[in-house]
Amino acid sequence: MLIIINAREVYVDKKELSFDELVDLAFEDPARGPMVIFTISYRTKNGNHEGILSPGSSVKVKKGMIFNVTRTDKS
Repeated sequence: MLIIINAREVYVDKKELSFDELVDLAFEDPARGPMVIFTISYRTKNGNHEGILSPGSSVKVKKGMIFNVTRTDKS
């Protein structure tokens, strides 16, 4: 199924994706550590379903869903 992550088309074969799986799909080498924070927002193509994904949680994926994954350094 085709989804969009950070304006890039990504094909996934799962109906549900976790916070960590989305981070891994968004960045080739997602530097993790105590000083790094990831934020994930999502919405469906038609805008009927949107939200913010918290660490440790997951979201049911729909075709064409749009994800924005950002990495912030707390320094």
